[in-house]
Amino acid sequence: MSEMKEDPRFPGVLIHESSYVDDGAVIGPGTKIWHFCHILAGTVIGENCSIGQNAMIGPKVRLGNGCKIQNNVSLYEGVELADDVFCGPSSVFTNVLNPRAHVNRKAEFRATPVGQGATIGANATIVCGHTLGAYCLIGAGAVVTKDVPDFALMVGTPARRVGWMSRAGERLQADLICKATGERYFENGAGALALAS
Repeated sequence: MSEMKEDPRFPGVLIHESSYVDDGAVIGPGTKIWHFCHILAGTVIGENCSIGQNAMIGPKVRLGNGCKIQNNVSLYEGVELADDVFCGPSSVFTNVLNPRAHVNRKAEFRATPVGQGATIGANATIVCGHTLGAYCLIGAGAVVTKDVPDFALMVGTPARRVGWMSRAGERLQADLICKATGERYFENGAGALALAS
C-alpha cells in the first residue's frame, strides 16, 4: 500500500512515495506533497502547504506559506506565489508569450507574481508577465491577460473585473462591507480597492 512519509532532507514534510523532489529544492515543515508530483531543483516551498496530485513545480518557483495547489497544476519558472494562495484544479500558468518547440525562449521567461490570499479557479489560465493582486479571485475557466488589482473578481475570456472580493472570500456589494467579517473596504480612485483601517 502506498503511503506518505518524511524525507530526511525535509524534516516535518510528508511526501508520497510516488512523488519526486529534486536535490536543491527547499520545503518548509508542515507541507504535504501528494501522489505523482515532481518538485524541481531551485524551488522554494513554504511551510504548511498542500501540493495536490500530479503537480509539477519548478525550477526556481517560490511558494509562500499556507499555499494550496490542487490536482494537475504546473507552476513554471517565473511564477511566485505569496502566502495563502489557492490554485484550483488544472489551473494553468505560462512563462513565455510566444512559444515555439524549435526556438529556445528560456531567456524570455516572464515573472508572474501572485499576491497574498489570491484564489485561482479551476481551469483558469494565467498568461505570464502579469501581476495578480492580493485576495483577488480568478473565476473558473477565466483567461488572465492583464494585471489584476487587489481584491478584484475576474471572470471570462479574456478575464474582466465584475466585482470585488473581501479577504474572507465574500463578494462585496455596493456598501463594500464584508458580510462575513464586517470589514470595510473603499475604492481608492485608481481602479483598485483597499481595506479601511
